[in-house]
Amino acid sequence: MIAELDSVSLSEWQTLAPSDKGGLLGRYLDSSRSTQLVVKQLNESKFLSLVELRQGLEVRAFSHVGRVRVGSLTITVTPKIKGSSLLNLVRYAYGFRRLKLISSANHSIDDLGFADLLISQLNAEVGELLSRGLLKEYVSTNARLSSPRGRIDIARIAKDGGVFTATLPCQHYPRIENTLLNQVLMAGLELGRSMASDVELGREARQLIAQMEVQVSVVRLDRAVLNLAEHKMNRLTEVYSSALLIIRLLVESQGVALTGQTMTTTLPGFLFDMNAFFQALVYRFLNDNILCFSVRDEQGLKGMMRYNTKFNPQRRQSPTPRPDFVICNRSTGSIRAILDAKYRDLWERPLPREMLYQLVVYAISQPHCAVSSIIFPTMNHLATEARIDVTDPVYGKPIGQVSLRPLLLSKLESLIFDNSTKGRKDRAEYANQLAFGR
Repeated sequence: MIAELDSVSLSEWQTLAPSDKGGLLGRYLDSSRSTQLVVKQLNESKFLSLVELRQGLEVRAFSHVGRVRVGSLTITVTPKIKGSSLLNLVRYAYGFRRLKLISSANHSIDDLGFADLLISQLNAEVGELLSRGLLKEYVSTNARLSSPRGRIDIARIAKDGGVFTATLPCQHYPRIENTLLNQVLMAGLELGRSMASDVELGREARQLIAQMEVQVSVVRLDRAVLNLAEHKMNRLTEVYSSALLIIRLLVESQGVALTGQTMTTTLPGFLFDMNAFFQALVYRFLNDNILCFSVRDEQGLKGMMRYNTKFNPQRRQSPTPRPDFVICNRSTGSIRAILDAKYRDLWERPLPREMLYQLVVYAISQPHCAVSSIIFPTMNHLATEARIDVTDPVYGKPIGQVSLRPLLLSKLESLIFDNSTKGRKDRAEYANQLAFGR
C-alpha cells in the first residue's frame, strides 16, 4: 500500500509554524540526500523556506504561488487575491481575451489555484480557435500519386529509368492543420490536463485534445520549440498569441529547476513568481494611461556607475542599475521618474533594507529630481503613500527622497474595465498618481 502524501496549505508571504492550525506539528522531512538538497536550494532561491524545528517543520512562503512536492510533502501556496479578480488582472496584464470560460457553470473560479486559472483560460482560448477553425499551412510533400497533383518530378522518373507503375512522383503542397503552432497548442492542452487539480478542467482539456488529435501530431514541449513557434508568428497567426503565452507560463513554471554546484534538481509541481505578473500588470497600466510620457521597462541607467580606468585590474564591465520602469519625456528623452514594482504589501509589512538601499541609489542618480518610488499591491483601502527623506549624515541637507506608493488592486480591477468617459479620466488620474505621486 502506498503511503498517502502529507500536505500543507498557506497563502503568499505567510509563515506556518508547526503548532499553527494546519501546521506540521511533530512532522519532519525525510533525511535522504536528495530531499535535503532540494530544501537547501529552495531556501537559497527564496521560492520557499523550510526549517526543521524541535516541534516540527516550519514553512514560509514568499512571492511564488502554486503547488510543489518535496519528498513526501506537498506544499500549496495560494494567492491572496480571489480567483475571479486574479483572473481579470491576469487577463489585463498579459493581454488575454475576456472569453467565457467553458466550465464556469461546473466550478467556482474563486476556488481555483493560479495554475488552474491559467489552464481554464487556455481551454477557453483553444475552444475559441477550434470554433473558428484551426489555421492551415501549405506544406511541401513528395509522394507517388495515381492522380497527379502539383509538379511531376521528371528528374525522379529519369533516375528510375522510366514509368513502370500506375503512379507518378509528384511534388505538391497540400494545405493541412498539422503545423507547429497547432502541435504546440495540443501539447499545451495535454500539459494543462496533467497539471489541473480540478477534474472538470482536465475533462475539458481532454475533449479539446480529442477534436485535434486526428489531424495534429504530438510534439515535445520545451523552450526551443516555443521559441520556434513564436518565431513563426505573423499577422495571420496573431490569434494564437494568447494561447502560446499561457503555454509558456505553464512550461516555465511547471517544473522548478534548481541548479546547484553538482547537479540540477527538478521539482514536480508549479510555482509562479507573482513579481513577474505584478510587473507586467503595472507596466501595461502605466503604458496605457500615461499619454504624455513614455514608459520603458528595465531601462539601464548608463553611466551612473563605472570602474576607474586606472583601478580595474580585471577589466570588468561597469555595473548598470536597471529599475523596473523609467518614465521619460517623449520629446526630450529626459528622465521624469524612476519606479520599481515589488509584489510585497508594504502597508502590512516593512520595507526590506536591501530594497530601500536600491531605491536610494536610484534617487541620487538624478541630480535635478532626486526621487525614486516603489509601487506595491495592497487590498487595504486605508493604504496611502509614505515618503522617506534621505539626508546628508553630516549636515542634514536633503539629498533625495524615496516614495512608497500603494496600488489598490480592487480599485485597479474596477478601473481597467470601465470604458466610460469618466472611467478613462479616472484611469489616467490614477496612473499619474502612481507614477508621480499626489
